[in-house]
This record gives sequence, structure tokens and C-alpha cells, in this order.
Amino acid sequence: MARDVIVVGAGPVGLMTAGELRLRGVDVVVYERLSAPTRQSRGASFTRRTAECFDQRGLLGRLGATEPADSHFGGLPIDLGMLDEDHYGHRGVSQFRTERMLEEWVGELGVPVLRGREVTALRQDDDEVVVDVDGPDGPAEDRAAYLVGCDGGRSTVRRLAGIGFPGTDGRRGFLTADVTGIDTRRRRIGEDLPGGSMVMAMDLENGVTRVVVHEAGTRPPADREAIAFADLADAWQRLTGESIHHGRCRWISCFTDASRAAAEYRRGRVFLAGDAAHVQPPAMAQGLSVGVQDAVNLGWKLAATVRGGAPEGLLDTYHAERHPVGEQLARNARAAIELRLTGEDMDPVREVVGELLAHKDAAEYAAGMLSNLGIRYDLAKGDHPLLGRRMPPGTALTLADGAGVCVAELLRTGRGLLLTTHDADARVARAADGLADRVEVVTGAWATAPGAPLDAVLVRPDGYVAWTSPGTADDLAEALERWFGGGHRLSSSPRPTGQEPRPDCQDLS
Repeated sequence: MARDVIVVGAGPVGLMTAGELRLRGVDVVVYERLSAPTRQSRGASFTRRTAECFDQRGLLGRLGATEPADSHFGGLPIDLGMLDEDHYGHRGVSQFRTERMLEEWVGELGVPVLRGREVTALRQDDDEVVVDVDGPDGPAEDRAAYLVGCDGGRSTVRRLAGIGFPGTDGRRGFLTADVTGIDTRRRRIGEDLPGGSMVMAMDLENGVTRVVVHEAGTRPPADREAIAFADLADAWQRLTGESIHHGRCRWISCFTDASRAAAEYRRGRVFLAGDAAHVQPPAMAQGLSVGVQDAVNLGWKLAATVRGGAPEGLLDTYHAERHPVGEQLARNARAAIELRLTGEDMDPVREVVGELLAHKDAAEYAAGMLSNLGIRYDLAKGDHPLLGRRMPPGTALTLADGAGVCVAELLRTGRGLLLTTHDADARVARAADGLADRVEVVTGAWATAPGAPLDAVLVRPDGYVAWTSPGTADDLAEALERWFGGGHRLSSSPRPTGQEPRPDCQDLS
């Protein structure tokens, strides 16, 4: 019998996708080409919105201590302290650490992560996707209702599905390594040098320093496997006058300023997420973050479809909502790289952008793009400022028994939320009758106000606001039908093995 979903790739995006699916009772397996987790950690930070996504599932606290991440656009700092809302991300978190946390989570949920298995072919029809897999026991075949490719920028799934990957080729080459035993000055957002060069040094955990070098005129390397730490150390010394040759290199790699977004995030029963759907230079450290948010957007929609009762067209909203984000990411990363590395000819533009970013409105707009808090989906007609935006996760209700509960805590089950206050029409709570397996109804008084007046609000499982009262022209029943399928009940879904009760809300700072 075919399983529900195959996920290809056991990086942060693939693991987050699998966890989101299993949280709602989906039979999912993860295939990973590598036989063991890599110690490489291309990502070293994540955005504010991604921290909120982790907290929505009770995962943020598992990562342990992190540091607030400064914000900049193309090397030009953004003063986050002038903004009304906290846009600080989290830095110093190696991708290996994030992957380890997510793999522990999906293991508790009962998701098999099968390593040393490479998907070599796929074919799909109206009913299923069939994949050929090379593994330790030789070639095999597996089949599922859907497949999600989370297998990186050189995605095999994307190629096999025939999905185009338009964008720009890389023109610049960057060297990056994790190094121990060096004591260089930290340059957390990078330091621009004359002529279009740059260096960066950032602390990770356990005495590890993330080092990045771009020497003006350096092209993408012809042979990535031939790169040696001495190449990076030599460039570092030429640019800074400091020697880090004595450092112990844990891993070294390279990246380019190539920037692309898949033409389709969905083709039939095949979906793309993370770097398989969008690649960009890590100028703003957003690749991992946007990929995790892809997973959170797709997971609940795919789970609802698999379990039955999902509204018509729900899966199509994944591309409609996330493709523009991927295209904006690619555009912004290209702009940031040009702003940072073009050289002295760009100085007048840097001055203008720097002056603009000193103004609160411009800083808030730029910070919203970089923190991902500025994302707004077209979810409903109306004028409430929260419509289409994420519900601030710290927003809290006081329940009838006096207990307080916040939105992030309520989202831990992966269900939608219908939050009502005592001022709401009594018919609001009853509108979700028959949807208890998809929508949790919570009534109370605002302990932490969401800002603009709000008697009731419908929040999707990914945390985004789909309906409000007052402020939405659409009827609540229409919104429930659009996102949760109205009164058609889903199949029963017991709590997956190992799923823990909701912990308290996390302090995202």
C-alpha cells in the first residue's frame, strides 16, 4: 500500500516538513542521500519569523541559548531599536545544531529518516508518485500520494519533475569555513573592504568561528572539491593583514551569488521547498529561514488534503503564497550583493540607502523583509491590519478559570484557532461546530492585546490571520470553508507517538 507522503532530503526544511505532516497524523518517510548527518553548517542564524515558527511547535527552547542577530541590508545597518516590534533574529546557531534538534523531534513523532537512500527517478499519475531509490540493499521502489523535494539547490526532484529554475548565474565566488583556535576580530554582519572585497567572522558555539571571504574579482571556483583552507587563509591575510593559518578547519566550502526561484513550487503531486525552490547568496542569512517557513506553509495544507475534507484548491495556495516570497528573496539578495560588493562606483547609492534606513518607516519596511515579519498573504477582504499577517505569537488570552494562554502555545497541535472574546457575537464560536479536529475554539479576554480592536480572529495552523471581527468583509463561514473545508469532517488522527503536551510560551528574545 502506498504511504501518504515521501520527503526527499533530511536537512532542516525536509525535517520540518516531515514533522508538520506527522503532527497531523500523516504517514510520512524521509529519504536522505547522505549516509550520516554532515558536520557542515551552511546556515548559522535564522530570522525572527522562523524563531516564531519553531516556537509555534514548541521547538525553540530545544535549541538552547542563542544571541540576537543584528539586521543590515547590503552591509548597511538597520537600527532595530527604533521599531515598535522586535525584529531581532537569532545568530550563532549552526545548521548542524538545528538539524539535530529537528531530527530528535521527528523521531519522537515516529517519522522514519532513511539515510543512504538516493532518489534516482520519479513518475506520477493522477493517483500517486512512484520513486526509484538506490540504497544500502540495492535499488528499490516506493510510492506515495505526494512527494516533497527538500533536496537542496541542485535538487534531483526538481530536475526529475521537469520544473524550470530561472534566475542568474553566479559571477562571484566566496569561501567559507568553520574554524577553531583563532582570535580574530569579530565582524558579525561582515566588513566591506575597498574595491568590492569583504570578510566576515562570527562566533558559533564551542569556540567555533564562522569565516567568510570574498576577494574582489574572485570567480566561482571551477572545482569545488579542490578548495583548501590555505586558500581561504591566504585571502584573509591579503585583505586584513591577519593570519589565521594556524586555525583548525572543521569544514570548508564555497558559494556564489547565483540567485534563482523555481518556476513552479508544485507540479501535480510533487512539491518543492527550501533551496530546491529558491537559491540565493547568503547576503542576508535567509535561505534556511525561508525554507522552514515553506515547510510550515505547506505542511498543514498537505496534511489536510491527505486526511480528506480539504477545500478545493488548498494545495494551489502553497505556490500562490510562497513563490512571491522566493522571488522577492532572490531579488533582495541580488540587490544586497550588488550594493555591498560593486566597489566605489556604488558609494552614492550606499549613501542614499543609508539615509533612507535612518528613517523609521523605511527601516521598518526593510526590517520586515529581512525578519520575514513583513509577509502578508492575500487571505481575506477587509481593513484590519492583521489580515493576512502572522498573529503576534505573544498575544495572550485570559480564560474563564483565570489561566493565561498565548497564541504560540495554542498552535502547538498544528490545528487552526478561532479565538473569541466575550464581546464577540455568540454565533462566532458555533460557526466552527463540526471542525474540532481542525480548528480549536478558545474564548477569553485579551491579556495581551493584539493592537487594533479585535473581538474574534481565525488563525491558520501556520499562524497567519484569515479572518477578523471587526475588520473583515468576508463571512466567517466562508473563511472556514476556504481554509478548513467547512463541515466535512476529517478522518480521526490520534496524537503521534512521542508528541508531548504543549509547553509554556517561549521567550523569543
